[in-house]
Amino acid sequence: MRRIAAAGLLCLCIPSAPVSGQNTMDDVQITTQQLTDGVYMLTGQGGNIGVSVGPDGVFVIDDQFAPLTEKILAAIAAITSESVRFVFNTHWHGDHTGGNENMGEAGALIVAHDNVRERMSADQVLQRIGRPVSTTPASPEGALPVVTFTDDVSFHINGDRLHAFHVENAHTDGDAIVHFVGANVVHMGDTFFRDRFPFIDTASGGSIDGLIAAAGAALGVMDGETQIIPGHGPLSSREDLRAYRDALKAMRDAVADLMAEGMSLNQIQAARPVQAQARMWGQERTAEDTFVATIHHGLGGR
Repeated sequence: MRRIAAAGLLCLCIPSAPVSGQNTMDDVQITTQQLTDGVYMLTGQGGNIGVSVGPDGVFVIDDQFAPLTEKILAAIAAITSESVRFVFNTHWHGDHTGGNENMGEAGALIVAHDNVRERMSADQVLQRIGRPVSTTPASPEGALPVVTFTDDVSFHINGDRLHAFHVENAHTDGDAIVHFVGANVVHMGDTFFRDRFPFIDTASGGSIDGLIAAAGAALGVMDGETQIIPGHGPLSSREDLRAYRDALKAMRDAVADLMAEGMSLNQIQAARPVQAQARMWGQERTAEDTFVATIHHGLGGR
């Protein structure tokens, strides 16, 4: 396992989360938060993990980085003696799929949208606006999803129905949201970055309009008691997601209005149309300008 983990770390480029601690993962702690009877949220380094446990085994949503697999499995073992049967990837980025090879070696079946397997099977170019272009090498065969789907898929496990549905061109072109129907929990993957500007991977088919639509689709399966596991950030509520969706739409429309006036990207950034939201989320000017550029690009700006 350690040999595999070390090899896996070498091929990770993490487009959707800070990775300053990637070389010191010995210090990373996995924290477990119980949401309902049998449903948990695990946090560590990378995307938040969702876990369903029960007599049918363990269902894991996203698995962070390869070097953390042993810690993640230890955290699960503290909850249940059952083994991991399924790993579901909400999208292809390495901070959500980095543990796939290790989990597969341990016997888990890996499931994801068709586009996740396609992107993991080939080198991917990351063109994050405002940062140098980089490349993520193709994942090894053992890390690839074994089962894929196009629109949606349901898992009937541990007395619940876990309904995963694809949302188009949101954070990427392969995003899926997972609804624990009975437990009333929703795992959003990186279609929801709590209290911060999201990363929209335009090189992987992501778009601002798709991200707004994804939030709307998720809100449609929720009620006031729904607990939300965001891709990054603390456990959230339907109201948190609604506010996030509304903020995205307001920022998108503000940039669109300035584009309609004929302003260039530099002029729009100087006008600071998303400044109020940046202050509310505690975001620095660089992040503000980057997100304006992302919206501008998504609306056809050049």
